Amino acid sequence: MPTDIPANTRFPAPDVTLPCDDGSDVALSALRGTPVVLFFYPRDNTPGCTIEAKGFSARLPDFEALGVKVFGVSKDSLASHAKFTAKQELTVPLLSDESSNACEAFEVWKEKKMYGKTFMGIERATFLIDAEGQVVRAWRKVKVPGHVDDVYAAAKELTGG
Repeated sequence: MPTDIPANTRFPAPDVTLPCDDGSDVALSALRGTPVVLFFYPRDNTPGCTIEAKGFSARLPDFEALGVKVFGVSKDSLASHAKFTAKQELTVPLLSDESSNACEAFEVWKEKKMYGKTFMGIERATFLIDAEGQVVRAWRKVKVPGHVDDVYAAAKELTGG
């Protein structure tokens, strides 16, 4: 999967199915006909992840008005997602990728370094998928401030909203 997507470049989104915190299973292939934003984040209840999830929750009505579905994805369990959602009053649906299938398919499971230690973790990344199931924008190594607004602007451009 390309790390940076040049303008007017599209490629098929990996077809993954993940359990959602609402009790359903979400399959990307079943969402064809609807644009989708997938934001991958490292861990529930950490500072950057909380800010990002709260940002997407706050803008969720705006995305919905464009007809765009938004999902957060991490390797945390559904139980962890439930606690995170309740504690932070999130409205954005969260998907659990405990097996790393989606993380690996979207190539966000990466070697990371912090405090001199090397470990595997999720690289914060967001993907905008069009109604035909094609990734049309990818943001890698996301910096949280302003990111939700950037994704919303791209979604608005995509949908003509």
